[in-house]
Amino acid sequence: MCHFGKSSMTGEEIKEVENISIDELEQKLDSFDSEERRNALLALCSQVKSGRIKLPNPGTDVNLHCHTFFSYNSYGYSPSKFAWLARKAGLAVAAVVDFDVLDALDEFLEAAGMLGLKGCGGLETRVFVPEFATRVMTSPGEPGITYHMGMGFPKAELDGEQQEFLNNLRETAQQRNRDLTSRVNKHLKPAEIDYEKDVLVLTPAGNATERHITLAYTRKAAEIFGRGQELADFWMQKLQVKVELSQLPQSRELLNTIRAKTMKRGGVGYVQPDTGSFPLMANTNKFILAAGGMPVHTWLDGTSEGEEAIEELLDVSMSIGSVALNIIPDRNYTPGAKDVKLENLYAVVEVAEERHLPVVVGTEMNSPGQKFVDSFDTPELAKLVPIFLKGAYIVYAHSVLQQQCGLGYTSEWAKKNFDNIAQRNEFFRKLGSSLEPKQEGKLAGLSEDTTAEQILDMVTRVSRHGS
Repeated sequence: MCHFGKSSMTGEEIKEVENISIDELEQKLDSFDSEERRNALLALCSQVKSGRIKLPNPGTDVNLHCHTFFSYNSYGYSPSKFAWLARKAGLAVAAVVDFDVLDALDEFLEAAGMLGLKGCGGLETRVFVPEFATRVMTSPGEPGITYHMGMGFPKAELDGEQQEFLNNLRETAQQRNRDLTSRVNKHLKPAEIDYEKDVLVLTPAGNATERHITLAYTRKAAEIFGRGQELADFWMQKLQVKVELSQLPQSRELLNTIRAKTMKRGGVGYVQPDTGSFPLMANTNKFILAAGGMPVHTWLDGTSEGEEAIEELLDVSMSIGSVALNIIPDRNYTPGAKDVKLENLYAVVEVAEERHLPVVVGTEMNSPGQKFVDSFDTPELAKLVPIFLKGAYIVYAHSVLQQQCGLGYTSEWAKKNFDNIAQRNEFFRKLGSSLEPKQEGKLAGLSEDTTAEQILDMVTRVSRHGS
C-alpha cells in the first residue's frame, strides 16, 4: 500500500499524470527536477491505490548500500526511483548511501514512507586510521586509508559542528576531483573537459565523483573523434591497451580502464594521499554519533594486510565508536565455487557475530552491470540471510527511533536500558521486524523514561488494532 503525504498536485493533475505509462512515470523518477520526481511517484502510488499496480509483500531480501545519482548510480537512479524499485521488488529493508553527502536522505525517507517501505540512509567516505598507517585495508594501494560509513541518520540538515564537518567532506572531495581533472586533462589532450560544464551537469547537486569524470571524458572524446576507429585509436594511444570498436563509446570495460589508467594508483592523474588527505576515523565517528547515526566499519574481502588482521582492526574501530560492520556480499563469492574470498566472508561474519556487531549488507550499483540486490538464495549466501536481515532491522529501527524521539541505537537511552550489546541488538531487531512504516509516527515524542518493553508493547498494540 502507498501512504500519501501532502500532494503538490491537484486531483485533476494526478489523473492527467496517471494517463502516462508506467515506464514513462518510472523514467520521470530519475529527473533532476525534484518536483517532477515527486509527482511521478505520487502518480504511481495512485495507481497502486487503485489496484492497477500490484506490489508484493516484503520478503527477506535487503539492500542497505545503494548509491543514488547524488553521488553516482550507474543506472541514474534517484532516491525516489530506488525506493520505488525496492518496494516493487519486495525488499524487507532498503537504504541509500552516497559518498560524502546526505543529499538523498530526506527524499528517500519520504518516498519510503509513501510506499510503505522500511527505509533508512547514510553516507560513505574515506578515513585515516593511524594505527594502520603502514597497512592497506579497503582502499587498494593506500596504507592507512579505509572506506567508512555512517548509517541511520535521522535527517539531512545538521547543526553547528556536524554541518560544518559534512560540508567539509563535500568540499574536500570536490577539490580533489578538480585537481585530479587538471592532471588528467594534460594526458588526455585534446579530449580535455571543463569540470563545471562537463562534469557537474551529470549530477543534480554538485557532488560529482571519479565515475562522473570518467563518463565526461568518454563523451568528450566521442564528440571529438566520433564513435569509430579514430576514437578507438585515441584510447589505445592514451591508455596503452587494446580497445575494440564494440567497447565504444562508453562500455563498462572502457570506463573501468580509463579510471584505472588515469585516476587510480599508478595512473597519470593519481597522487598518493598523505595522513591529512582524509579525516581521522575517530573524528568521523564522533561526527556520525553527534548527528544521530551509527558508525559502520566497512569490509572489502579480507585479502589485504590490514584486513588479514581483522580482529585487531575491529578492536581499533570499535574502541572509537564503530557499532556495525558493512559487507558487500556479491563481490565476496563466485556462485558454485569455494574459494578464499568465500572463506573470508564466512570468517568475518563469524567475527561480527562474536562481537555482536550488526552486519549491514547491500549492493552499490555505482558501476555498470552491478545487481539491484544480492542473490541471497544462492547456497553460498542463504545461510547468512538471517544475520543480514537482523542487521537491516536493527538499522531501520534505530533510524525510526532516532528520528521520532532521539532514542536510537547509539543514544544515551539505549546505553541505560540494556545491560549488554546482545540485549540492545535483540530489542532493535524485534522493533525493526514488527514496526510498519505507517506506524512510525506513533513513536514520536517518547521520553527518556519510556522502557524498551513499553515501546514493543505499543507497536504490538498498534499492529493489532491498526493505525
